[in-house]
Amino acid sequence: MAWDFLPRRKPAHPFLILVAIVALGYSLYASKKGSRGDGAAREAPLSDAEARVNVLALCDAVQAYRDEHGVYVSAGPAPKEIPRGGQAVPFPELEAFHRIGFEPDGKVRFQYQVVVQESPVGEPEVSCIARGDFDGDGQNSVYRVRLDANGMTTPIEVEREGE
Repeated sequence: MAWDFLPRRKPAHPFLILVAIVALGYSLYASKKGSRGDGAAREAPLSDAEARVNVLALCDAVQAYRDEHGVYVSAGPAPKEIPRGGQAVPFPELEAFHRIGFEPDGKVRFQYQVVVQESPVGEPEVSCIARGDFDGDGQNSVYRVRLDANGMTTPIEVEREGE
């Protein structure tokens, strides 16, 4: 045979061949999905990370202000309208948010608010809220963190995640 001069090798393991085929297929799929017909790159998928980070930062700012000044501050909602379809909008400069030190950098995809109410026993109840509407259908996702009487935050409560 003409190929007898080549050294004999063990055949590749079938699992390695399968892994190589899957990796090649995924890379072709990702490159096709990552670009449109006009060659423009697609935006990253929308995420609720902004709301989760900012609602905690908002409650931290509210509590820090109370620790320093002795009172809770209500703020918002801001922006006035809930951003729809995941569109980023500038965060307005509002005095209440500025006073507590909550000023998100750049644009936001959620509306933020601090609600201060009195509980039935006379203690303040504070809720830090983020609202968004990623799919633009008018149903809002709501992310809420509450401050207890000792200034401790609750875990993030989420209603209609992904809306």
